[in-house]
Amino acid sequence: MLLVLLVPSVLLFIFYRRWKKKTKKKLGDEQLVNLLTANHSSKKVSAKFILLLAAMAFITLGAANLRAPGAAENVNRKGRDIIIAMDVSKSMLADDVKPSRLEKSKQFIRKLFDQLPDDRIGLIWFAGKAYLPMPLTADQGAASLFVQSAGPDAVPTQGTVIGEALRLSAESFPQQSKRYKVVLLITDGEDHDESAMSMAKQLKDRGILLITLGLGTVEGSPIMDPETKDFKKDKLGQTVVTKLNEPLLQQMAVTNGGLYGNLQNNTDAMIKEVAGIINQLEKKGTEGEVSNTNYINYFMWFLAFALLLLVIETFITERKKT
Repeated sequence: MLLVLLVPSVLLFIFYRRWKKKTKKKLGDEQLVNLLTANHSSKKVSAKFILLLAAMAFITLGAANLRAPGAAENVNRKGRDIIIAMDVSKSMLADDVKPSRLEKSKQFIRKLFDQLPDDRIGLIWFAGKAYLPMPLTADQGAASLFVQSAGPDAVPTQGTVIGEALRLSAESFPQQSKRYKVVLLITDGEDHDESAMSMAKQLKDRGILLITLGLGTVEGSPIMDPETKDFKKDKLGQTVVTKLNEPLLQQMAVTNGGLYGNLQNNTDAMIKEVAGIINQLEKKGTEGEVSNTNYINYFMWFLAFALLLLVIETFITERKKT
């Protein structure tokens, strides 16, 4: 787009030359004026303008940062593929785990990222439905941003469909490999999906390790509705109390051969335990799956040539050689 600015520059120069000729005729006797301006070279003036114009063009091309793709450089990372299935239903707003079940899960996940720097992370949010907001990626910074934004508003349909979340998790892994895959399920376990246990068994058959983490207490807690600023009530007007369904999560872990943990306990100890289980798995080489393309940049050549033209223009005078 900047090259378009060269067009009015050319038109302005043409207008300047014509104005100069007309002014020269108005000064007086044409032969006398020519004699007084005999040492002035119009050709050199044109040459200086052309050099300036060319320098502007090369500066514009340099600013455009023209480049060509070079050789692809494969990133040789070793790690595992981990899908974190995160319950974002309204029951996760209960505060029987401080500051709330949802905030506790976010804190846990962000700290866990620091223990697994070489692993690819994918995120699934679920309530009454399951969604994949972020597929497997090595960019854990982006994953942290997604975790921070998780909440009940992200999934309009309420409920807790653990089975669907596990099914979507299994489908989100690369299908060509059956090893070194982990699903980390974080929920209060208030399941309204009878397929949860069968999906835990299917994950085992596919070689996917399931780690279930429970949030909440057996006594339970009412749910504060952020819109009404009041406790959630059922159709009969009774306050809804949400409780941790620990037996379900424990049985799912046993069926899969994985691990169950309660995040009501010491978070740092649970992070260490979960990271230890994952790190026991043999790391899968991901060379070739992630690659960076090196580019050959040409901007410095354009800028260098523009500088050369400007230097040449400086040494050209508007006087004729004597």
